[in-house]
Amino acid sequence: MLRVAVVGSGPSGVYTAQALVQQRDVPGVTVDVLDRLPCPYGLVRYGVAPDHEKIKSLQGNLRSALEHPDIAFLGNVPVGDVPGGVTPRRLLELYHAVVYCVGAATDRRLGIPGEDLPGSHSATEFVSWYSAHPDAVPGGFPLGARSAVVIGVGNVAVDVARVLARGADELRATDVPHDALSALAGSRVAEVQMVGRRGPSQAKFTTKELRELGALPGAEALVRADEAALDPAWDDPSGLPAAARRNVEVLRGWNTEPRLGRARRIRLRFFLRPVALLGDEAVRAVRFERTVPDGRGGVAGTGRFEDVEAQLVLRSVGYRGVPIPGLPFDTEHGTVPHDRGRVLRDGSPSPGEYVAGWIKRGPTGVIGTNRSCAKETVGSLLADMDVLKARPAAQDPRSVLRATVRELVEWPGWLGIEAAETALGRRLGRGPVKIPDWDGLLTAAGSRAGG
Repeated sequence: MLRVAVVGSGPSGVYTAQALVQQRDVPGVTVDVLDRLPCPYGLVRYGVAPDHEKIKSLQGNLRSALEHPDIAFLGNVPVGDVPGGVTPRRLLELYHAVVYCVGAATDRRLGIPGEDLPGSHSATEFVSWYSAHPDAVPGGFPLGARSAVVIGVGNVAVDVARVLARGADELRATDVPHDALSALAGSRVAEVQMVGRRGPSQAKFTTKELRELGALPGAEALVRADEAALDPAWDDPSGLPAAARRNVEVLRGWNTEPRLGRARRIRLRFFLRPVALLGDEAVRAVRFERTVPDGRGGVAGTGRFEDVEAQLVLRSVGYRGVPIPGLPFDTEHGTVPHDRGRVLRDGSPSPGEYVAGWIKRGPTGVIGTNRSCAKETVGSLLADMDVLKARPAAQDPRSVLRATVRELVEWPGWLGIEAAETALGRRLGRGPVKIPDWDGLLTAAGSRAGG
């Protein structure tokens, strides 16, 4: 019997567990999927926009994997050399192998003056709030603002811009927590400007997301023709890669001048680099420097500046991995050093320790990319089988964790949370509504927690 712990229950963790129990060359593998949260599914639950029901439906596939008889979900398990946590050293004593699939939990900063002014937030914080992450700060976003600026032109930037511009009635059918829905219903944001430092042909959003942004009822999406024209591919995008070409073609069909009668406007701005957030007691504007293509795929500053009004600023310039106390960490790349998934300590593979997902490769790729990433790591683990089986492990690590971790949440406890969210939605005249706080989640898990 080979006992493996997978730390993290998002797509990379579940795909790793699934690959381990489905392989046929080494029978008798059991996998415990540990998560710091009492709920599984990672960013599929807490990162996918609430109005993206098709992507959120991936939870069904992850659920089927976690219900496999050789896989167990163990939630509310903090991992690391932290108070109340289970250290990496202890996990190696309990299991033959441990695979860390903890993602990239924080955001990158802009590093400019005024970034910490009230009204300035990361898109990660905003997403966590409307996704009911239990660590999210309740409210605090100035939705009484007239104008919002989203810095970044990736899919997360599109998500937060769309949520700001979408009517609350359209979000009522989703699982947005009740307090967030009420706050969005009272939003006065009339204009959202999404700003990138390069051109439309280099934007990172997908065409599907872009089209959704341009088709919101009651909102109008605009592009500045003079800015877009700075992109050498704007007039003739035929030489671009397919995804970039489609994006440019969609944007070329957008209006350049606003029309009357629209409740909200979304403006895509290009070739602007943020240099400061302006304000005394709160953000009142973002100062941008105009950029131009440098001929090498990047941009150069021009020394010309523009102040854009904003009482709410959301930065969306990428995610970054967070160190797990007790594991090595590459601070430059925000990842755990590894060789094909094998964790490296002082340059050498650490027997029994592996990584997969964003903490392995950085925040790149789409959800499906995690399958091939997990497959590579599992391949390395299986190649190390003889060494791993020779390592000591606990006869019943789940029992040890039950005795160690306060309020451990196993699969029946998660089902209790699901039932409570369904009941909450029924009381509110909605579908299932997420519970947004730790106490509420653990209370819902109730007597089912721990089995």
